[in-house]
Amino acid sequence: MTTTAIEQRAYGLRRRLDLPFDQAMHRTREALKEQGFGVLTEIDLQATLKAKLGVEMEAYTILGACNPPLAHRAITAQPEVGLLLPCNVVVREAEGGTLVEAMDPEAAMSLVQDPAVHAVAVEAKERLSKALNSLTEG
Repeated sequence: MTTTAIEQRAYGLRRRLDLPFDQAMHRTREALKEQGFGVLTEIDLQATLKAKLGVEMEAYTILGACNPPLAHRAITAQPEVGLLLPCNVVVREAEGGTLVEAMDPEAAMSLVQDPAVHAVAVEAKERLSKALNSLTEG
């Protein structure tokens, strides 16, 4: 399997995989689980846009990932931070393979001027980065 390194974007992290979409979805779920994230929501954007608008598009799924201990710490520090949760992870067909993209918690949480929330965001970003990095493993 060929992959690219994690690419830091303005508000997210990206990794390209030479894997079929379904296999990338499975590996992404497993990688998130290894880092303590559960998937709270799953939005199949391809199916939704087909049903609502009749639009055809490549496979595109948004996973709402949550690490309960991190979420609890952030909400305890600033209850309103729930507006910025969960961490979205996108798995989508593109560029002849599959892209896995995760929101950058540091970028999202920079809206909250609180050192305790910032510390949670740093840890969440580290865990999401580890999850994306692990997608290269067997």
